[in-house]
Amino acid sequence: MIIPEKFNDIRPFEPEELPEVYDRLLANPQFQAVVRYLYPDVPFDMLAAKMKTCKTSLDFQMQFCYKFIDNLMKKASRGYEMNCKAINNTKHYTFVSNHRDIVLDSAILDMLLIDAGFTTTCEIAIGDNLLALPWVKDLVRLNKSFIVKRGLPMREMLMAGKTLSEYMHFAIQEKHENVWVAQRSGRAKDSNDRTSEGVLKMMTMGGTGTVPERLKELHIVPLTISYEYDPCDYLKAVELQQKRDNPEWKKGPNDDIISMQTGIMGFKGHVHYHCAPCIDEYLDNLPADTPKGEIHRIIAEHIDHEIHSHYMLYPSNYVALDELQGTEDYKDHYSADDKAFFDRYLAGQMAKINMPNKDEAFLRKSILTMYANPAINYMNATK
Repeated sequence: MIIPEKFNDIRPFEPEELPEVYDRLLANPQFQAVVRYLYPDVPFDMLAAKMKTCKTSLDFQMQFCYKFIDNLMKKASRGYEMNCKAINNTKHYTFVSNHRDIVLDSAILDMLLIDAGFTTTCEIAIGDNLLALPWVKDLVRLNKSFIVKRGLPMREMLMAGKTLSEYMHFAIQEKHENVWVAQRSGRAKDSNDRTSEGVLKMMTMGGTGTVPERLKELHIVPLTISYEYDPCDYLKAVELQQKRDNPEWKKGPNDDIISMQTGIMGFKGHVHYHCAPCIDEYLDNLPADTPKGEIHRIIAEHIDHEIHSHYMLYPSNYVALDELQGTEDYKDHYSADDKAFFDRYLAGQMAKINMPNKDEAFLRKSILTMYANPAINYMNATK
């Protein structure tokens, strides 16, 4: 397959590029240290040799990523699964999902697609703000990621958005890959998941025809990700206080790395993925006279409704909602033991926060809100 050169600096690596990528990674001291940490009992030379037998990125994912994530989730979760009855494992989709964890949201999806009988995993949209280290950039492109350029001047941002959109259309239509993209830039710190109209506008910069026709080319599936517990909840609460106290506050270079490590290794409870039906039929039925200025908002609201109505809710969500509101309106959804467990968990997360001017009440309310919002949105969507 001939891939247009304009995609060269954002696309995943092709099979013929992998030997050179492996050589760069295996020679990098930081990559070596990470591998030795993850596989302390396996000689580095043996892992290097095994890596070089992987002829495609999918081979690499199956040999390394699948087993790593499966073992990780056995230790750090109470189980995980995906309901994908509404989609067809012989087709290819763009999964638009809420975003909880920087690394695991797409990595777990890759595993679950393979388990569900899909012939391939996902190409993953990842912001270049996470790729400051060249070896990390190599690793994510090896792992079927394509790069979202951020922080550009307006004209360059528009050009980059158009190229990104055209690449997504190419990946679905020509490469016959699946694609994963978060519903908005960054994680929703308060778990009030809303699809950005800007993401949909970017998607329609590629393809041909009307807005619905361009989105139909991507075969969008709204995907709901539900974590019983979010290991990064206290880190998100800290960010919220820092932004409250200083509107100019920006994350430091290590903040995302700490979030990645915490999200990967921390306790997640139970994790559930749910695929809503592909929105192609919905797009076909949009009235022809839908105002152009409203169409992205209307489609975004449909995606939000599909995501919100398929949350898996846990006792933690209802306990948080009652504690946030100072009621017992939802006590039928949890036991005394559930409440005691959540309260111990919350106290433990609060104890991890070490910051100047620590506002205990604000931080606690922020974490409660993260767990309550999925329940609020679910109930609003399913009235």
